[in-house]
Amino acid sequence: MNEKYDIAIVGGGMAGASLAAELAGEASIIVLEAEERPGYHATGRSAAFWTESYGGPMVQPLTTASGPFLREAGFLSPRGALTIGRERDEHLIDDFVARFSALDVTVERLSREGLERHLPRLRQGWSHGALEPNCCDIDVAALHQHYLSHARKRGAQVRLRSRLMAAQPDRAGWLVELEDGVQVRCGILVNAAGAWVDSVAQAAGVRPIGFEPLRRTMVQLAVSPPASETLPLVLDANEQFYFKPEAGGLWLSPHDETPSAPCDATPEEIDLALAIDRFEGVMDWPIDRLTHRWAGLRTFAPDRLPVYGFDPRNSRFFWFAGQGGFGIQTAPAAARLGASLLLAKDQREVDPHLFLPQRFA
Repeated sequence: MNEKYDIAIVGGGMAGASLAAELAGEASIIVLEAEERPGYHATGRSAAFWTESYGGPMVQPLTTASGPFLREAGFLSPRGALTIGRERDEHLIDDFVARFSALDVTVERLSREGLERHLPRLRQGWSHGALEPNCCDIDVAALHQHYLSHARKRGAQVRLRSRLMAAQPDRAGWLVELEDGVQVRCGILVNAAGAWVDSVAQAAGVRPIGFEPLRRTMVQLAVSPPASETLPLVLDANEQFYFKPEAGGLWLSPHDETPSAPCDATPEEIDLALAIDRFEGVMDWPIDRLTHRWAGLRTFAPDRLPVYGFDPRNSRFFWFAGQGGFGIQTAPAAARLGASLLLAKDQREVDPHLFLPQRFA
C-alpha cells in the first residue's frame, strides 16, 4: 500500500472521526488508528454528559454550538446538572452563576431547600447550589459510530492497527510509515492522537507543544435504594467529585487528575477509595458494592484550551488536540471549526483565534 491522500488523520477517536466526517467528500481522507477498534481509549471511557459550563467559559462556545446538532440528531437525553457547595463555598456558587449567566447559559441559583428537592439524601452542610436544567446525557457510542459511518460513506478510509512510527516531509506533503511497514502519502498530516499527540509530533519532526495526559478514575456503584433516573448530574464547586445515575446505580468520579504517560489507563486503588470517601461525605446513601471501575486519560495543552490549527513552523502539519474532558460534548462544533481551517472556508460559529497553536510559538 502506497496510496496518496489529501489528508491523513492520526487517531480514530471522537476527534479524528468527527473531523474525518466533516472533511470527507471535500478531500480524500484516511484515518490511521493505532488500536484494533476506534475510540478504545478516551472516547470509550467518557462520563457521557453535555453541560455548557463544563470546561469553563472559553470552552462554552464550542459546547453551546454543538448542542443543536446533538439534540436534533437524537444523541442527547435530558439530565440536568447540579453544582453544589458548602457554606464556605457560597462565593464559588455565586461566581459560577454570574459567569455563565453572562454567557446566556441557563443557570438557576438554589438554596438548601432547592437542593433537597433534587438530592433528598444530601448531608447537612451542603447549602448552596446552581442548577443547569439544559444538561443532557450523550450517547457517546452512537455519536462516534455516526461519525465513522458518515466518513466512510463519503469515501474516507479508516485503517485500524495502523500506528504511526515516522512521518517524513517531502515536496508533496508527507510520507507516513506505519508499524506494519506500510507507507502512506498525504498532503496534510492531522494530529488527532489524543494522549499521544506530542509523540506523533516528534515522530514527524514537529516541535511538541507540551500536552499533558491526566488520568481520570470512574467507578460504578450499586446503592440502596437504587438511584432514580431523574437524579441530575451532581458536581462539586471545588472539583472534588461528580456523580450521575446509571441503570439504578451511580457513576462516580473523584475528579482526579494524575499525570500519566500515554497508556491504556487503569484505576488505582487509592483513587477508588478516595471517590467513595468523598461520596459518603456528600450523600447519606448506603453503598452496596462497587460493580465496575475504569480510568481514562484526558489530555490538556498548557493553558487547558484545545488546539486547532496549522503548526506555525510547518504549514502541512495540523493540530486537532487537547480536548481534555470536554472533547465529546464539543465534537460537532470543533469538527466544523477544524474542517473550515483545513479547507480555508469561512465559518462564523466560533472564533478560532483562541485555539490556534500560534499561541505557543
